[in-house]
Amino acid sequence: MENTNPPWLQDLLNPESYPNRPDNIKVLQTHLSWVFLAGDLVFKIKKPVDFGFLDFTTLEKRKFFCHEEIRLNRRLCPDIYLAVVPITREGQTFRVEGKGEPVEWAVKMKKMPDNGLMSVLINRDEITKRDVDGISQILAPFYKSSKAKEDKLYLGSIDIVRENCEENFTQTEEFINKVFEKETYEKIKGYTRNFLSQNRPLFERRQRDGWIVEGHGDLYSANICFDRKKDKIYIFDCIEFNERFRYGDVAVDVAFLAMDLDFLGLCDLSTYFIEEFKARMKDPDLSLLLNFYKCYRAYVRGKIGCFTWASPEVDKETRDNSLKMAKRYFQLALRYAGGIQSVPTLYVFMGLSGTGKSTIAKAFAEKRRVSYFNSDIVRKELITGISAHEKRQEPFGQGIYSPEYTEKTYRALSRLAGQRLIIGQDVIVDATYIDKEKRKQIIGLSKACGAKAIFIHCTCPEDVALERMSRRIEDADTPSDGRKEIFEKQQMIFTPPQLSEADQIVELDTADTPERLLERLDVLLSN
Repeated sequence: MENTNPPWLQDLLNPESYPNRPDNIKVLQTHLSWVFLAGDLVFKIKKPVDFGFLDFTTLEKRKFFCHEEIRLNRRLCPDIYLAVVPITREGQTFRVEGKGEPVEWAVKMKKMPDNGLMSVLINRDEITKRDVDGISQILAPFYKSSKAKEDKLYLGSIDIVRENCEENFTQTEEFINKVFEKETYEKIKGYTRNFLSQNRPLFERRQRDGWIVEGHGDLYSANICFDRKKDKIYIFDCIEFNERFRYGDVAVDVAFLAMDLDFLGLCDLSTYFIEEFKARMKDPDLSLLLNFYKCYRAYVRGKIGCFTWASPEVDKETRDNSLKMAKRYFQLALRYAGGIQSVPTLYVFMGLSGTGKSTIAKAFAEKRRVSYFNSDIVRKELITGISAHEKRQEPFGQGIYSPEYTEKTYRALSRLAGQRLIIGQDVIVDATYIDKEKRKQIIGLSKACGAKAIFIHCTCPEDVALERMSRRIEDADTPSDGRKEIFEKQQMIFTPPQLSEADQIVELDTADTPERLLERLDVLLSN
């Protein structure tokens, strides 16, 4: 790999070097490319690197793979990927799309909306079933038209799948007992090898029946963009540099996106996506392969996290975050491999404002050492970006308590809970859940994660609730804005939980000390 900057880099930071004369230039770097954001256009230049699985070391190869990138991505984004253009020498300077001697080649693209990336929208809790439907509607015809030709079918064979898996295991051996336990490594490796040895007929049938495609290869939320204004979805940045990673079973691609949704806490949307896609494709065997390929994809993401963590040139914050993510990915892979046998529990502390649910929920979380998410904190810090302790005496259903913000708050609670449940961890959420539909939402999430759901319905005499709320109006340490008029509005629309909604419902009168309530709660939960 080259350690010095190319001679054209400085000139390409000058807007005058571009045909569209943008106001300014922003450059991003990955381990594979320089990406120049130039107004409404993007120019992507490949680095002269050789990682074994890709080779961009000559100008001829970089030009070839630029054309491959255009060819492959135009299948899903014909109006985004424009052309392969030269970086030319003009005397002592360099220009993009000039008339001089080409010294480098770039992929020219239209710029997609900055705030439209699916990964960004997920973190803002703005992805819905409608969006997942839109993705399925694009992918199903894409795969139907991307069947592998006879001479490429071998790339979907069980032997190639085995090669890819074994390569992962070899490349991660050095991280055993540094990033993940040897027991985790052996469990995932054993599961993978056993699945392959026991399912050769399935893999051969998939080859024979036309499920091997020239797919995307890198299908996850970071490579999907929504243009809300145009009502368009762009699925971009497919793998152009290695056929072995691009060709394969349809299930390899869709399992990546399903795994990614699981990892991000949208386990219910992951299940919904697979069911919708399976129905559109009429693929009876997809479910048989799903956990295997989810495990494979999670392991690959964990491997990439290991590589980033071990890179000395990466800053400490990125290294620390990569280590954290890698550990979660390996836990997720272990879950798919059947290595986490315990059933996680979702504890939902619910009830009207002032009924003490936050006090007991927080104490319960500390006692059990379980992750805890409070709706007031999530609403303020995550959804609206204000301090959790900033008081907002908004009228019921208005301001930060509008239906829009409330919907996002409850989606966020589900997402944060899902990230823990899917890797086998118990979790506590704390919110009123006065609306049956909101309860239905989080119960759907828990089922998709294979978790047990328990509602702890907190109650107390009305005068006790009102007295508590009057005290905390002036309390800067509490994030709640509950007060009498809010309590009365909640009473009017509250629907008590039914046993049909959850695995267990515990009724807890909170007119006692937290210590005694915790003891009583332990007894109630054990019944």
